[in-house]
Amino acid sequence: MLYLFDIDGTLVDTGGAGMKALQEASFEIFGQEGPELDLAGSTDLGIVAEIHAHFKIESTPQNIELFFAAYLQRLDWNLKHADHHARVLGGAVETLTALAGRPDIAMGLLTGNIEAGAASKMRHFGLHDFFPFGAYGSDHADRNLLGPIAIERAALHSGRRYSGEEIWVIGDTPKDIACAKAIGAKSLAVATGRFTANELRVHHPDKVVDSLYDAMEWL
Repeated sequence: MLYLFDIDGTLVDTGGAGMKALQEASFEIFGQEGPELDLAGSTDLGIVAEIHAHFKIESTPQNIELFFAAYLQRLDWNLKHADHHARVLGGAVETLTALAGRPDIAMGLLTGNIEAGAASKMRHFGLHDFFPFGAYGSDHADRNLLGPIAIERAALHSGRRYSGEEIWVIGDTPKDIACAKAIGAKSLAVATGRFTANELRVHHPDKVVDSLYDAMEWL
């Protein structure tokens, strides 16, 4: 089996460190915080394109690189100085530890975070060693196109290919559910982010739980 995990709202709550870093990077580069952003299930490449469009700046590779350099610097600082709301979400460590002990299971990330941002968050919260590969918001702006990238990297890591029925995508937003459907995978929706269990059920995931504690037995 292959388990692909989202980060924000699924494994961790950064206490707003990511949003604040985006706003601070916008202020540093453009002198303003930029547009109101909806981060739930979005990719960082898509978010930066939205910020550039707001300021009527072309989203060139150079401009993207400049923005992410400022963002990553602020993200690291914000994570280190986050308030008590920043935490690993309930059941995440226990679930990851149990799955990591099984030789028939591979685990990776499937996240809208750019790779360096994902690494910063995973290191800060002590989860980095669980995820030897992943697909990231720096790979593509369209979240639904990250699934095939994750599958390819899982094959390179484990030396075998996974069919859709062997794959679970675990996330807290409707976009995670859509991402699973795009690759023919199963979806586990976790109501630990912005969306309630009932709001997630409307999008027809294969399983909905209130937290990863509730998923441990059947996972």
